[in-house]
Amino acid sequence: MIGQLHSVVIDAPDPHALATFYAGVLGMEVKGEPGDDWVVATGAGYRLAFQEAPGLQPPDWPDPARPQQFHLDIRVADIDVAEPQVLAIGARRLPGGGGDFRVYADPVGHPFCLVWDAA
Repeated sequence: MIGQLHSVVIDAPDPHALATFYAGVLGMEVKGEPGDDWVVATGAGYRLAFQEAPGLQPPDWPDPARPQQFHLDIRVADIDVAEPQVLAIGARRLPGGGGDFRVYADPVGHPFCLVWDAA
């Protein structure tokens, strides 16, 4: 092993707002203040970092001209409980999905999936 993963870093026009969204989805704590250009969400042994990207062109799923760039798979126990919760805090449903996942966009437009019964 050369190293260990420290953070997954996500660009956002407002790092604090996007960190707050993912902290709400994942039960994490936000470390940083509104207006900071670098904010971290931590919890359960994981760390997501958010850096300011004022000119961000968000993905336009599923348009290959503006690809997803990255995405998070978030395991949930019950999709029928989890979906309304993520929609209530700013996610929106995107086309696509399958027998054990659904695709959403975070408030900035980055795709993420809620997965269940996944190996």
